[in-house]
Amino acid sequence: MEIRFTLNNNKVTSAIEPNLRLIDLLRDKFNLTGTKEGCSIGECGACTVIMNGKAVNSCLVFAGQCEGAEIITIEGIEKDGKLHPLQENFLKSGAVQCGFCTPGMIMSAYALLMENPTPTEEEIKDAIAGNLCRCTGYKQIIDAVEKSAKEVVR
Repeated sequence: MEIRFTLNNNKVTSAIEPNLRLIDLLRDKFNLTGTKEGCSIGECGACTVIMNGKAVNSCLVFAGQCEGAEIITIEGIEKDGKLHPLQENFLKSGAVQCGFCTPGMIMSAYALLMENPTPTEEEIKDAIAGNLCRCTGYKQIIDAVEKSAKEVVR
């Protein structure tokens, strides 16, 4: 089957198999490898992308569900070759250790800031609750999102 959707602000078309997952489409057909596969069952959040304005686990979404959708990946939030301020704040705050969870964590935070540019600490914690990190202890991640919110990052 063939699907058409918007990927990182570009209209795209792809021939897919009916059982292809979104994460596989992104990584294998579009070479967008920033989206990571951790658990394959929607528990770790490493594969988080934005679909129609909401954070989703791309390992749980069939590519066919993307027909007509707008998808944003970690590669899609930079502008003019520069990291998004949220990405910069993750670096400045020490919120990146091994880096495996970072793209999914950033995308969950990005979705939150799109919807709520001034979240409380509890709202940040809720937004990233589906993202697991084994390295940072979350404090630096929350600090990075708070700093980004203060800068009115969107």
